[in-house]
Amino acid sequence: MQQLKLGLPKGSLEKATIELFEKAGWQIKPVARNYFPEIDDPELSCSICRPQEMSRYVESGMLDAGITGKDWTMENQSDVFTVGDLVYSKVSRKPTRWIIAVDGDSPIRRIEDLQGKKVSTELVGVTKRFFAEKGIDVQVEFSWGATEAKVVSGLVDAIVEVTETESTIRAHGLRIIYELMQSNTIFIANKRAWDDPWKREKIENIFMMLEGTLRADRIVGLKMNVPEDRLETLVALLPSLNAPTVAHLYNQKWYSVETVISQEKVRELIPRLKKQGAEGIIEYTLNKVI
Repeated sequence: MQQLKLGLPKGSLEKATIELFEKAGWQIKPVARNYFPEIDDPELSCSICRPQEMSRYVESGMLDAGITGKDWTMENQSDVFTVGDLVYSKVSRKPTRWIIAVDGDSPIRRIEDLQGKKVSTELVGVTKRFFAEKGIDVQVEFSWGATEAKVVSGLVDAIVEVTETESTIRAHGLRIIYELMQSNTIFIANKRAWDDPWKREKIENIFMMLEGTLRADRIVGLKMNVPEDRLETLVALLPSLNAPTVAHLYNQKWYSVETVISQEKVRELIPRLKKQGAEGIIEYTLNKVI
């Protein structure tokens, strides 16, 4: 039997990734102190590794496909195929941002002021290339962690760090002077695996199910019964992905109306529908929208 070797990200995205696969239809069971979780699909073999290393493993063929950050494929300058985006951050649905920050009291206001200064980051390659392209001579050193503390303590003049909400940046009293780049979670594939018909179809099917699961997040189904004389008025109130589904109830002057809408609109929409004569209103969750 053929198998696809799939890499799952370790760390902050690990739990969210496993939950995403579960909603998409795959049960993944991590094994304590083991980097090879069980999965209920004999056509898949899973490995857990750091997002920072994922693109290298995929590029080399040790993995056929994997989930990582766009930033780390850029850092490693990996030659991989990007299947598509999978934005499923626990904090937001926006891309993460790599920013350049300095201490709040620093006289540094622009990136040009960093000429001859020291910068700490985990994203060394991207940072070096950025400053080289700008013609700014800086000393870039690798950070093993606690990057924000380095600039607060005066060990470095600035940091290049990733943020979503800027809460950690603000908590350390830092000031952002430049946004280096935006990044998001992506599904990548080894180019040789992508050229293999069986593996490509498997990768595409996995991505389709994951993407459909993400699309269904914060979207709900809404179903109701509507009297014939109120149908046009009620349908006009309904937002939907396409047009709502309308079906005549057997032997009655009533219709069943069904639509799919964003969850935040429901709390205001249902009372309006009720006032316009809708009955038997049902809201239900969706697993996938494909």
